[in-house]
Amino acid sequence: MLPAPKDWNFNMNNSRSRNNAPLAPQEFEEKVIRISRVTKKTKGGNNISFTALVVVGDRKGRVGIALGKAKDVMNAIKKGVRRGKKMLIKVPLVDNRTIPFELLLKVGAAKIMLKPAPAGTGVIAGGSVRAVLELAGIKDVVSKILGTNNSMSNVTATFDALKKMQQTVETKNVFGHTMSGAKK
Repeated sequence: MLPAPKDWNFNMNNSRSRNNAPLAPQEFEEKVIRISRVTKKTKGGNNISFTALVVVGDRKGRVGIALGKAKDVMNAIKKGVRRGKKMLIKVPLVDNRTIPFELLLKVGAAKIMLKPAPAGTGVIAGGSVRAVLELAGIKDVVSKILGTNNSMSNVTATFDALKKMQQTVETKNVFGHTMSGAKK
């Protein structure tokens, strides 16, 4: 077998370009929670498309969620990431590790309880809730899913709980109250 010419580029990794320079680090991490195949009955047959539930975060207090829909999986994920970056919220963190107060929130059939935890506890949460909390940069929290097991509902409820926390902290700051060391 003959060796390949030196000008051929067999770099399958795609993490480096032709001149072997590393790519710039990404600002946000993405996590795909669920991919669903959706079919629609039409006169001409079945139209098949995909939906991707994506969580986007920087692990420093910013997180966003979105649902991307497209004819193929990769485009659905890309759309979800793009929309998730537009839906970012700033999560209030106490000591850059936990949430400022306990919250119980019901959104539809999903019921989520979030509690601050002492240092070293870690993220105690179930599947889809864990993804949102970790990408938000929360390191110590205890949570419980009390309602449905639907990942879309639980992700939305968790996101809404974090958004409500952000609004409460901002309102308290406007009126001059401090939330036990919570940072904007």
